[in-house]
Amino acid sequence: MKTSLKYFIAIICAAVLMTACTTRDETFTPTKGNADFSNYVAFGNSLTAGYADNALYYDGQIVSFPNLLAEQMENVGGGEFVQPLVDPSSVGIGSDGNARLVLGAENGELTPVPAADQGDLSIFTTSIAGEGPFNNMGVPGATSQTAIFPGYGNPANGEGNYNPFFTRMTTDPVDASMLTDAVAQDPSFFTVFIGNNDVLGYATAGGANASITPVSEFSSAYDIIIEAFTANGAKGAVANIPDVTTTPFFTYIPWNAMELEEEEANQLNGGIDLMLMSLDLSREELAEMGIILPEFEEGANPLFVYDENPENLLGVREMQEGELVLLTAQARLMEIQQNFDNAEELMQEIGAALAQMDFEGIKTAMRKLALKDENALTYDEVEEIQEATENFNQKIKSVADQKDLAHVDVNAFLNKVKNEGFILNGREITPEFVTGGAFSLDGIHLTPVGNVLLANEFVQAINKTYDAHLPKVDPTNYGGVEFP
Repeated sequence: MKTSLKYFIAIICAAVLMTACTTRDETFTPTKGNADFSNYVAFGNSLTAGYADNALYYDGQIVSFPNLLAEQMENVGGGEFVQPLVDPSSVGIGSDGNARLVLGAENGELTPVPAADQGDLSIFTTSIAGEGPFNNMGVPGATSQTAIFPGYGNPANGEGNYNPFFTRMTTDPVDASMLTDAVAQDPSFFTVFIGNNDVLGYATAGGANASITPVSEFSSAYDIIIEAFTANGAKGAVANIPDVTTTPFFTYIPWNAMELEEEEANQLNGGIDLMLMSLDLSREELAEMGIILPEFEEGANPLFVYDENPENLLGVREMQEGELVLLTAQARLMEIQQNFDNAEELMQEIGAALAQMDFEGIKTAMRKLALKDENALTYDEVEEIQEATENFNQKIKSVADQKDLAHVDVNAFLNKVKNEGFILNGREITPEFVTGGAFSLDGIHLTPVGNVLLANEFVQAINKTYDAHLPKVDPTNYGGVEFP
């Protein structure tokens, strides 16, 4: 079957990104304006930490947007910016104990694969607190709630109730919070980029067994964070959160990814018709009972997804435009492909269940062809995510206005990446997975050049708010996904 179910991150070809010299404005004079960058502290989650390619590792940390921003601050009196770095030779570690992703050969094609069988567990078991305090207080997995939680680094709290990324760097695993460790450094300038995980966890779980932080709880936690940072008169920049559903993690595999040749569609439809004929049933008769069998056509066909509607006795439905397939659905798509390849056997199973009006048997058989709840986002779930994102961003903007802080519209920035892209020194930067240059191999976090663009959004907002002249980061020496 020739089908887009073979999307499984196979890359047919890759464009070589061209670089050119950057013309500098020799009349530009860096100034700090009315801000003090001598002790800059960045506060946030994985996007602040430099997490990329599904793991925390050295090369990603070095190009974190706060580190790039701190380098620009050095031009106007910025001090040392200390990060909780991973060893440069390490394969890194992700939240599931995995190694970072790299491009490797699989079945003759380039595809993202782990750099090692497992991640570097020593990262989680070795405290580096003695190398701090750390100006980069970005902790992968942190939410607005956990960022203010005392003991967020305490393993005694039990699995799921502490964060090993914070454990490795905190001054006090038992009592400290991310916030207390951050403000204890008495920053003269700060950035706060938090809230992404308040919706992302729900989104990457396909809306299953996860929830979005209520707006009231986010608002309360955000107030606590900003009040703590501004208590000593520090100035700073706050960033809103992007609509996560626009990232390649949610857009790479389309809702209608089942691509069929005319002959294949005819064979599937013919198999269903023969089965019905043997049972002396018609599609119309089954539809009256709530069993609407699929009809396949040449070209793009919708994927199936589990349907819990009790009136749908088939147990599955076709996906609709606007619904999203998760990048992590690849393994499930391979299972579905195999079941389609054994369509004759599956038809017999469905036919046997239909003959006995065994509705649970029908569901069991049909669900072999469908994505599970955790593999996709329904239209209603997408709306929930986008509504929460809008509400969180309204809160962030109101706090920025109230406190006279620089406001960085990351949501608008990533929408521009999605809708228009960027041209940098002859290079086109787009959201296309792997080849576009903006997103790393996990489909959510940014590449080095993506972080450059993000850092420059911060520069622009800071310059505007504080009458400063921080130079922008030169993108010339920063690339996208690294090809072997």
